[in-house]
This record gives sequence, C-alpha cells and structure tokens, in this order.
Amino acid sequence: MSYRVDNRDVPALRGASITVRAGEVVALVGESGSGKSTLAHSVIGLLDDHATVDGRIEFDGATIDPSNECAVRKLRGVRIGFVPQDPGLSLNPALRIGAQVAEALVVHKLADRRTAAVQAVELLTEVGLDQPESRARQYPHELSGGQRQRVLIAIALACSPDLIIADEPTSALDATVARQVLDRLAERIAARGTAVLLITHDLALAAERADRLVVLSHGEVVESGPTARVLAQPAHPYTRRLLASSPALAPTNFRPERARANTPLLSVRQLHKQFHLGSGSIAAVDGVEFSLDRGETLALVGESGSGKSTTARIALRLTTADSGTVTFDGHDLTSIRRKRLRELRRRFQVVYQNPYSSLDPRWRVSEIIAEPLRAYGIGDRKARVAELLDQVALGAEFANRRPAELSGGQRQRVAIARALALHPDLLVLDEPVSALDASVQAQIIELLNDLQTELDLGYLFISHDLAVVRQISDRVAVMRHGRIVEIGPTARIFTDPQDPYTRELLAAIPAPADGKDLTR
Repeated sequence: MSYRVDNRDVPALRGASITVRAGEVVALVGESGSGKSTLAHSVIGLLDDHATVDGRIEFDGATIDPSNECAVRKLRGVRIGFVPQDPGLSLNPALRIGAQVAEALVVHKLADRRTAAVQAVELLTEVGLDQPESRARQYPHELSGGQRQRVLIAIALACSPDLIIADEPTSALDATVARQVLDRLAERIAARGTAVLLITHDLALAAERADRLVVLSHGEVVESGPTARVLAQPAHPYTRRLLASSPALAPTNFRPERARANTPLLSVRQLHKQFHLGSGSIAAVDGVEFSLDRGETLALVGESGSGKSTTARIALRLTTADSGTVTFDGHDLTSIRRKRLRELRRRFQVVYQNPYSSLDPRWRVSEIIAEPLRAYGIGDRKARVAELLDQVALGAEFANRRPAELSGGQRQRVAIARALALHPDLLVLDEPVSALDASVQAQIIELLNDLQTELDLGYLFISHDLAVVRQISDRVAVMRHGRIVEIGPTARIFTDPQDPYTRELLAAIPAPADGKDLTR
C-alpha cells in the first residue's frame, strides 16, 4: 500500500499480513508512522484518494474491495465497528451526543428514532459515562476528552459488529475507565465471538488484553505471535527496543525525596468551582489545596472529569474560581489586576496534550517558537529560537519546517520549546505524552527531566497514566469528584496508598496475562 506524493509513490505498508479470528484480540503495535492506522483504515475504506492498495482484504470469507464504497459502507458500522483515535475530530460539534450514538442504529435501520434514542442512553451507560441521560443532551464541546472517547466507543458498539477496529481507544482515558471499557469489549467477545483489532502504543495494555501481538515497523510486520511468547522472548531487535522503552513494562526507580522549600512557587488554597449542567450543577473543584516548589514535579492524577484540568486552569487564571486563592511566587493571582497578571504570565506556561492540534499548521517552527517572544516584544528572536531548538534536541534544520512535516514527538518538542521561550519558572504539563507511542514517551520524559534539572523548573504534571507519573513526579495528588483524596511522595502513594480510590486506580493499571505487577 502506498501514497502518491509529489508525483511519486511513497510506500506506507510493505507486504503486511495479519489475521484476526472470531473471538480473538489482536494488538497491532509499533511507533508513530509505522503504518498501524493505515492498515486499519484500508480495511474499512477510509484511506484518502492518493492511496493505492495492493494485496487482498478478506472478511468472513469474502473479499473486500476498498474502492467499492457501496459494498464497504454495508460492512462499516454494522459488521465492522470502528473506534477512531481523536474524539476532538471525530464527533460532529453541531449534534447532541445522544443523536450521534443513535444515528448508527437509524442509518442501518436497526431501530426507529424513538427506540434508538433509548438505546443510545443504554450504550452511554455501558461505556461508563456518568449521568447518561444528561450527557445524551450535551454537545461534544461540553464533555472532557475522555468522555468524548467513550462516546466513540458507544457508537462502535451500537450495531453489535462482528469485528471492532479500535485505533488507540483508551489513549484519552484514565486507567479505571479504560478498564471498564475494555472489560465491556471483553464481555462482547465472550458473548458473541466478536473479534478485536486493537491498535495501540500502550504495550502494557496490549500485554494484558491481546491474545496475539503483531509488531509493525516502517510498514513491515517484523514479528507476530502469542502475546506471552513475544513479551517473554522477543525475537526482533525492534520489538526488544519497544518493550524496553515502555514506562509500564520497564519501570524505573522512584525519584529520591527532596527537601521542601519554605516558600512554595505555587500555592492553591480552598479552590471551589461549579459548572451548571441542565437544571443542576457539578462541583468541578471542591476545596482543593496543594503547593508546588521550584524544581519539583507535582502530579495531579484521577479519572477523566475529576477536576484535574479545571484546577490547572484556575491556577493559571485561565478560569476564574468561585472562591479560594492562588498564590504564585508570593503574588495573589486571584485578585491581581490584568496588566500585572500579563507580566506574571510569562513566568508560567502550558504544554497541551495533543501536539497535532496545539500548533498552528500554517506557521513554520521558528514562527511558532517565536510567538511568545513577539507577544512580549523581546528582540533577537532568531538567536533565542536557535537556542531553544538546541535545548529540546531539535537541530536548526527544523526551524523552517511546518507541523505537518514533523512526527508527534517532534511536534511536542516544539510545543515545549515554545513554552520555554520566556524563561518561565513553572510549566503546566497537561497529558503531554498521552498521544505519543512508548519510545517517544520515554524520550520526552527524559527531556523534561533534563530541562527541569538544568533550569530549576516547577512542573504541575496532569496525567491519567500512572506508569508515566511514577517516572517523573516527586509527589502525587489524587483527585476524585473535584477533591484531593490523597497527596504525598510518589513512592509512598504507589507502595502504601491510604485511600480506597487510590488503591483502585493502582489496581486498574494494565498487567500482563501472567499477572506480573507493572507498577513495582
């Protein structure tokens, strides 16, 4: 399979062959750009017009012609369900959630509109959405990223397909919700013999859930076999490198505890924030308190919708609290005037979750990194951009490239460089590696650790991935329903959790089928 680019054919898949049997879970793993999603999209006719498919695709004994849109449409959604990777791009922003789930049933004539609406609420319940009746009446922008991902999974399950192709189905989900969703898929497999092609960069997830692993590199299948055998005795050097770079499968030691400073860089006290939902309201942040020192990493962990990102936005004065105080380096941000707030904002910056949407696709890398410098009227921008590119381990040759010409890891390095442009003291890192494959995750975590040591940065690290949190954080604050239920040194939280919810989070971390504990 190849793409036509600049009047030449660029191979995307090179003789890749896989088989998924009824009732089987096959995990397709590999780095970003290895061809995983291309292979999945070719099965259900979602490749663009520049793609040319060679070889044969068979489903239930019949050959699928990807160019025959009518025939593919009869399979797609009904017999082959698809969970796309990015919920921000895959849901219609103008339609309510319930209508989008019901649409699959109506289009394929499996229910009338009234019945489909009822079944949509049932499906939202199945995938773990709270208040499903209310959620069905909401629009996508009113849900968190994890909640939107669960909606996509509900749509894929709606018609009870024989095969589900799940493209990174849990990358936006915390461990407990991911377990709920995957348990539901497992029930479908057991009850109906549903097959699952699981595309993932989370090797711990693949180790726990897949019957077989298929390892893809540069469009070629370099290794495949039973999961236990591939994990225990990887034959290909690329497979061994993938396994070695997985935060969960090859955990590092905890950070040593450091002496706490007497004057914290960031301090929040008794934060409260409510959001209105229909006729009621939800306490998004309910009495949150913590402090963060210079040179320290505090991780905020918890389920999607627990209040992590809202707390961070309040800390940066991007959202206004109903009550409470935020103090940054001795300055009360909750009452400070706009001009002084702008002066302080250069000292705290954000690195967002998705490097594919946080960079302007029209700008070159040099323009993206220089944007904060222009905003604050800082001269000699060319020299500072070159310095920042070097700091995040990108060469000067990247300055004239656009985001589309970069890999996911390279884009996230550009986002980090932009955040460092104004010499900040604090970075808020909102799921900065969740969209990246395991080997690139390891590179970005190493980069962040090196930058923290070099620049004495404070990190507020928001994540649902506890294996990553273990590697980078000094302390962990566990949030649930807008409250911090437990806070303490990382080693203590992981080895001796005090709150039942913390123990539940740790228990939900994927583990291989042999039961090996991936958190210790």
